[in-house]
Amino acid sequence: MAGSSGRYDVALVEALTMMVQMLVQAQGYGPHDHGEAEERRLDRFMRNNPSTFKGHFDPGGAQTWMQGVEQIFCAMVTSDDQKERLATHILAEEAEYWWASAKRRVEAGGEVVSSERFKGEFLRKYFPEDLRNKKEVEFLQLKQESLCIAEYAAKFEELSRFCPHTT
Repeated sequence: MAGSSGRYDVALVEALTMMVQMLVQAQGYGPHDHGEAEERRLDRFMRNNPSTFKGHFDPGGAQTWMQGVEQIFCAMVTSDDQKERLATHILAEEAEYWWASAKRRVEAGGEVVSSERFKGEFLRKYFPEDLRNKKEVEFLQLKQESLCIAEYAAKFEELSRFCPHTT
């Protein structure tokens, strides 16, 4: 009897191991289907209809684009590396060329290209600090004056996104 229970233990362990492997592969974490998992993640990201960012001088548009991408990331389980790849996938035209060059520069300096690094580089390029500071000052100096309450509230909300102290 004692020998047969050991045999059942081994069979049980083997069965559980097989089940775990099947679950891991079904979730897209298997070693052989990494590319498929990345494709599924990209498909899921694109189903959220992220807008494409083409570059050009549009500081408000750049910040809105970045917030939209980050909002999608909040709904997805993604690693830092995946966030950078997904965000840069929807750059086009001037922005795409800029990022290819900026990424080479960062990597040549021996630094890791993280999503936070991408965000910092992106905002430095498309929403420079001096403009962010101007928007923050505009927010801090906002007065109702001749605006009705609804207009003032709308302006307050619009400008508050530029003021890091309000988030």
